[in-house]
Amino acid sequence: MSTVRMALAQVNMTVGALPRNVQKILENIEKARQSDANLIVFPELAICGYPPEDLLLKPAFIHACREDLEEVIRASHDLVCIIGFPEEHQGKLYNAAAVISNGKLIATYRKQLLPNYGVFDERRYFTPGTENPVFNAGALRFGVSICEDIWDEQGPPVAQAQKGGAQILINISASPYHRGKQRLREAMLSKRARDTQATVAYLNLVGGQDELVFDGASAVFDTNGKLIARAKQFEEDLLFADVQPLKSSSGAPPQVTIPVNHKAEHRIIAAKVEPLLRDLEEVYEALVLGTRDYLQKNGFKKVVIGLSGGIDSALVAAVAVDSLGADNVTGVALPSQYSSEHSKSDAAQLAKNLGIRFLTIPIEPIYAAFEKALQPIFAGTKPDITEENLQSRIRGMLLMALSNKFGWLVLTTGNKSEVSVGYATLYGDMAGGFAVIKDVPKMLVYDLCRHRNTKSAVIPENTFTKPPSAELRPDQKDTDSLPEYPVLDAILHDYVEQNASFQEIAAKGFAPEIVKKVMRLVDRAEYKRRQGAPGIKITERGLGKDWRLPLTHHFVEVPKEIITPVRKS
Repeated sequence: MSTVRMALAQVNMTVGALPRNVQKILENIEKARQSDANLIVFPELAICGYPPEDLLLKPAFIHACREDLEEVIRASHDLVCIIGFPEEHQGKLYNAAAVISNGKLIATYRKQLLPNYGVFDERRYFTPGTENPVFNAGALRFGVSICEDIWDEQGPPVAQAQKGGAQILINISASPYHRGKQRLREAMLSKRARDTQATVAYLNLVGGQDELVFDGASAVFDTNGKLIARAKQFEEDLLFADVQPLKSSSGAPPQVTIPVNHKAEHRIIAAKVEPLLRDLEEVYEALVLGTRDYLQKNGFKKVVIGLSGGIDSALVAAVAVDSLGADNVTGVALPSQYSSEHSKSDAAQLAKNLGIRFLTIPIEPIYAAFEKALQPIFAGTKPDITEENLQSRIRGMLLMALSNKFGWLVLTTGNKSEVSVGYATLYGDMAGGFAVIKDVPKMLVYDLCRHRNTKSAVIPENTFTKPPSAELRPDQKDTDSLPEYPVLDAILHDYVEQNASFQEIAAKGFAPEIVKKVMRLVDRAEYKRRQGAPGIKITERGLGKDWRLPLTHHFVEVPKEIITPVRKS
């Protein structure tokens, strides 16, 4: 086996859909076999999907995963198969990789470095492995590791190469996307290949799972750290790479031997190197894939969106159309007495440009009825945020009525800047099933809309140039309550994503009073965020699984003067 043909099966799995997942695995095994592959690799926990979370606590789930692994084992003739699964062994649960050949489970590798930060919670479920087996398959010597294992400079792959003489280091992963992460991955993988003088084959999961998106982009690096193969981003792919390993000179201890069927020498194929997407295109495609998979995997076919004529709802509508097709998207204008003519016309023009169904339901008569009903109780009080919230909640109620009647999932339109500081109304504009841009800061919303318009100019120009406004009172502007968005986004980036202190943020030149206000607003808005819809993570730290602020706490990092919370109606 002077040349090894590897097949990296970059697949989109659904958590808990075991028969469907296994069928996809078997189909890829057959494709690899037909292409004369010697070895096929599947992602971390491919059998059950990632992350299975508390399904791992159900004995029936673990048993079903093992039964389905047996089906894969039976299909493994004529090639070596490496696949992730949850392994129960002697009363402990492991995040494991099965090494299979010719209808037999040869051995398992157990993940050693269990991440327990950000969106990860693996120590809740798994026991860390302790062994670094290296496998012999004919003349090939290879090591297997799982995701986090390869990020440590002294981790299992290094030990496998240096002590066990592994010529190829195979890493199976379920590594969630955030903006710019692939470039960090590839820099690390290249260094690992150079340091170990082994070929590094990295296989990543692809697809959306709740708020996470897995971006694929599986890759192979040669012993010089040069990229020699890369799969597509945000798409399923079967990546082939022919590798001629260097002869091992290690005086390694006895290895696990895998019997292989030697195939005739095949013509070496040139591995493909798919280009990486540019920054804004990458983020946009993450939103599209995350939206599509959340809807389809949860059985929704159509969505409804409240179109205000603003930039946020424009981006959500564009992503929805690119995810599901125009025929499956309905936009609804819900104008009040405070809605400007340009907002109504911009919403209508956006719907026309996107080719979606467009409805208009004026809320003024409903609002008047609510005011009349409340007038005896509110007598003697002045209009305030209560009346603003009432308008937003009427809109939420109407959108949910359409959802109930027609089975359309409501997509909310709040961005990360608003969600962070609580500039949103519970049971109003927060009402819905999925928050597409929950982790997209306001200024990035503008950039993504500009990017989308380079494909086709669907978002009206006026949407970009008018001042952002909730339009819930006369002449209202977002800046009446919040700092200018470039300032707000910069402070939020430091505080939310980088966990920076008040002193560190203020030292960058921001006005201390503004920094205090923003930090207090973020802390006080947690009760809203906990009740909001899940949304797609695209930054290093989203306001979901990797943000766990207590609802009830009295810690004050900044001076204790009272700052009135801002609530968008």
